[in-house]
Amino acid sequence: MQVKRFFAADMRQAMKLVRDELGADAAIIGNRRIAGGVELMAALDYKLSALAPRVPNIELEDELRKTQSRIVTAQAELSLRGEGEAGEHASRQLFAGLPLTAAEPLIEPTLSEPPRPAPTPAPAAAIDPRAYDSMRSELNGLRELLEVQLGSLAWNQLQGRHPQQANLWRRLQRIGLSGPLSRDLLELTASIEEPRQAWRMLLAHLARMIVTPEIEPLEEGGVIAMVGPAGMGKTTTLAKLAARYVLKYGAQHIALVSMDSYRIGAQEQLKTLGRILNVSVTHLDPGQSLAQALDPLLRKRVVLIDTAGLQASDPALRMQLESLAGRGIKSKNYLVLATTSQKQVLTAAYHSYKRCGLAGCILTKLDETASLGEVLSLAISHELPVAYLTDGPRIPDDLHLPRRHQLVSRAVSVQMQEEPSEEAMADMFADLYHSPTKRVG
Repeated sequence: MQVKRFFAADMRQAMKLVRDELGADAAIIGNRRIAGGVELMAALDYKLSALAPRVPNIELEDELRKTQSRIVTAQAELSLRGEGEAGEHASRQLFAGLPLTAAEPLIEPTLSEPPRPAPTPAPAAAIDPRAYDSMRSELNGLRELLEVQLGSLAWNQLQGRHPQQANLWRRLQRIGLSGPLSRDLLELTASIEEPRQAWRMLLAHLARMIVTPEIEPLEEGGVIAMVGPAGMGKTTTLAKLAARYVLKYGAQHIALVSMDSYRIGAQEQLKTLGRILNVSVTHLDPGQSLAQALDPLLRKRVVLIDTAGLQASDPALRMQLESLAGRGIKSKNYLVLATTSQKQVLTAAYHSYKRCGLAGCILTKLDETASLGEVLSLAISHELPVAYLTDGPRIPDDLHLPRRHQLVSRAVSVQMQEEPSEEAMADMFADLYHSPTKRVG
């Protein structure tokens, strides 16, 4: 028997190391949290003892699901009960009679004598908080390990039972769509047996999920603000919108406002744009009221606001968002998202700026992106209308109104050329197990 230790930052990376080093037949015989990550002990040709017989593969997933459910229940009890004694009681209930392989169902013992009264619990102050925290950490590690194993099992089962569905999953992951959105799309096309027809219908459903405004924001008029983190293209997008309006309606009915007093050269950029377009530009100093600055501009049909791209932890961001969300402003705030950004960056941007009330999003840098699936998944899952697209530096030629089917076609055309790995597919299925109500396969 070959036994080896593996160290990684999290459970998924550790499991990948085990698979790469020892193969899919390796058995996990121990795990614990360490400084900086997790430690796994894995064995090849591991022989289980007679007291813990191996479970047939057909029953393994059910047993893992039962164990995961009990872990979730125990974590909920630990969160609700603040006393250490309650945490010990929940831990005893969770692991009482549970074999190491999580293979055998628990058997309730038959009592031949009346139950004895429960002993008086020890005072909560006697419990070491470090033991309580350690138990929570072990529960979280075990849950993460189970999610990784369940994801791998679910993916392998899908490939065996429904190879066409598995192929569609791979194609959707090449586009970059999220796991929950991919699952919803496949449920809509589950009854279609012909592969090409299923793929065409799947893309048609994806296009219908994308929301676009019925009226172009510039045509609707009013106060329109560009919000989002630094580097997303807010100022360039505002310049394209202003030039588009001036070329169509003239410069007398539009005004520009800059709230960016933090970035070097930001106000100069807007001043230069105002001179070129012959449009008035108002600069808002920190602490100045946005309502007062907008008051003399209310006669304008369109007012475009350029905001500062600040970090989520910056107190100035909260003040900026509160100004835009003020009752007297009636600003339509559009989240500017660069399609070149990673999924985590896009998600963080949405959660940071949703506090000001978002009317939709504007997708930028389509000419530089290698994947559109991530930003489309975000827009669909949070029901953000896609107001405009930009795909180049030219002003205003590279600003376009979105066409849903064209956007989906573009997402397919820039998809990854390589097939996603088996580990990536298993990890994606593991993400679907974070919610006990989600099911795949």
